[in-house]
Amino acid sequence: MMEDDLKGIQNIGFLLIPGFALMSYASAAEPLRAANVIAARDLYRVRAFSPDGASSVTCSSGVPVPTLPLPKANDGPPVSTLPHSLFVCAGGDPADWNYPLILGPLRQLARAGVRIGGISGGPYLLAAAGLLSGCRFTIHWEHAPALKEAFPDLEPERTRYIIDGNRITCGGGVAPLDMMHSLISQRMGGAFARRVSDWYLHTHVGASEAPQRASLAERYSVHHPVLLTVIEKMEAALEVPLGRDAMASFAGISPRHLDRLFTAQLGESFGSVYRRLRLEHAKVLLRQSPLSVSEIAFATGFSSSGHFSRSFRQMFGQTPGTARRQVSPSR
Repeated sequence: MMEDDLKGIQNIGFLLIPGFALMSYASAAEPLRAANVIAARDLYRVRAFSPDGASSVTCSSGVPVPTLPLPKANDGPPVSTLPHSLFVCAGGDPADWNYPLILGPLRQLARAGVRIGGISGGPYLLAAAGLLSGCRFTIHWEHAPALKEAFPDLEPERTRYIIDGNRITCGGGVAPLDMMHSLISQRMGGAFARRVSDWYLHTHVGASEAPQRASLAERYSVHHPVLLTVIEKMEAALEVPLGRDAMASFAGISPRHLDRLFTAQLGESFGSVYRRLRLEHAKVLLRQSPLSVSEIAFATGFSSSGHFSRSFRQMFGQTPGTARRQVSPSR
């Protein structure tokens, strides 16, 4: 890890991929600014970098952020000019993150001791650079399916952020507030970090292992323990769906009791809910993965691309091809 400079200032860099979410970036950068104000001295120096040397990078909401060219460790600069930490910020569609020229510099910076992080979709680019092998990491839940399809040997965790040595990953959104509270606390102590969080009315600091999404009970507005167990199993078995009898056996109830639970608690049949989960997962893959429509059909448990296309259109009112051309909002 890079050492602080002689004045005790940590240089923190953010590599902004066009279309990044401003909320994710601000949630990470603003606590560092507040720390400087509260300490009445510069603890952190924040710089934004572009992937292609441009003088600015535009976020998903259309706001341009001034940027500098990404420093390269093999250019022989003094160690003090390299970032102490560099966070890659990406959002939107992974198809728009094709910047192969940054992967080598990221690896070089990592070898030089720079702490490398990823925010929201940023961990996808860390994976592309080969920087997540053997590391615990997370990514925004919407980008997790695309990452697992592109890098099947990697398995992101469903947590808000993870600090694993010189790798730091975060789900984005407001989770960087939690991550920065932890990083500032490591350097300046818990009491100081608490003052920074209070600056932003951040009264409840989420733990690293806290989930990115609301619980199943909150998302489905149900509290029946057996039904929640079945839904959790359904979400984990989308590629090879379990039949009604097999799922009832897993839950330790009869198939008829399973049917009654779904109808009474959710107003839908078991098959209808399962099909919707699979199609929603397929919609994410269409937007974020390079898989063909046929491959996505089989990856979500459909026996043919024709059956998949008909089911998809029936649920979403559009063909899989139309959904593929739409861009999801940045996180």
